[in-house]
Amino acid sequence: MIRPVETRAYDPATRVHVDGAAAADLAASLPRLVNRAHEIAASVAYGVHGRKRAGQGETFWQYRPFVNGEAAHRIDWRRSARSDQLYVREREWEAAHDYFLWMDCSPSMAFVSSLAQDDKLSRGVTLGLALADVLVRGGERVAALGLTAPISARDVIDRLARALYERASDMACDELPPDAPLRPRARVVLISDFLCDVDALAARLRGFADSGASGALLTVIDPSEESFPFTGETMFLDTDGGPAFHAGDARSLRGAYARRFDAHREAVREAARASGFLFLQHHTDRPAAEAALSLAMGLHGIEEEL
Repeated sequence: MIRPVETRAYDPATRVHVDGAAAADLAASLPRLVNRAHEIAASVAYGVHGRKRAGQGETFWQYRPFVNGEAAHRIDWRRSARSDQLYVREREWEAAHDYFLWMDCSPSMAFVSSLAQDDKLSRGVTLGLALADVLVRGGERVAALGLTAPISARDVIDRLARALYERASDMACDELPPDAPLRPRARVVLISDFLCDVDALAARLRGFADSGASGALLTVIDPSEESFPFTGETMFLDTDGGPAFHAGDARSLRGAYARRFDAHREAVREAARASGFLFLQHHTDRPAAEAALSLAMGLHGIEEEL
């Protein structure tokens, strides 16, 4: 058996064992991930410092169209008189947005190859916790989707990590974000490898969009999952507990695998686009801070468009 890229996978004997191992792995690694998240958040915060947002304050920011249902006293009649549309005079920092973060902790996220710096699970959780801190520093409220209520506490990383620790077993069972209730105009950030049923994911995203939510998907990819560097006789293990697959010559599968992998990724991208979500990618051989900054700036761009 030739394995040019070392892989780590849980015993495929039973799904119960796989989920239990994934939960234990997550719980054991959280202290290290919390420390790393603090470091990344501190460096990324400088990159998003000083952004402007609408809000209650003394400084005028911009005009925006009046929305039916708003109080009439918010209309700027002088500006509205110059056109056929009613306008509201916005000021900086009107109200914090509620961000709901979901970090996929299912068994497939535990995969790591020798080409990567971290397993996908560690990287995804670290990025989610770091983003939470960056958002709170910017005046937003953050929640773990389906686990906590939105908060703006300075120790948000520790609080969310504690929630993940307490619900590690449940988190390890879910390949899709929970269908949790969202507040109006909520922002949803999903961090996963999205190696799941795309139709089910698309339905979940449509549900979020129908509730008025917008946000982003960050796909975490181990470089070997994209390049498929395997050659010769190779045994592939299903991290979700399915049957193993023996390839007599793994290199002969590379072309078909690449086409299927690209098609799946494009389907996820289209599902995100159809529901108004930003689609981003991150490879685990790249620095984590790079992905955290891209995600934070991407969300900032969403705010400017809305």
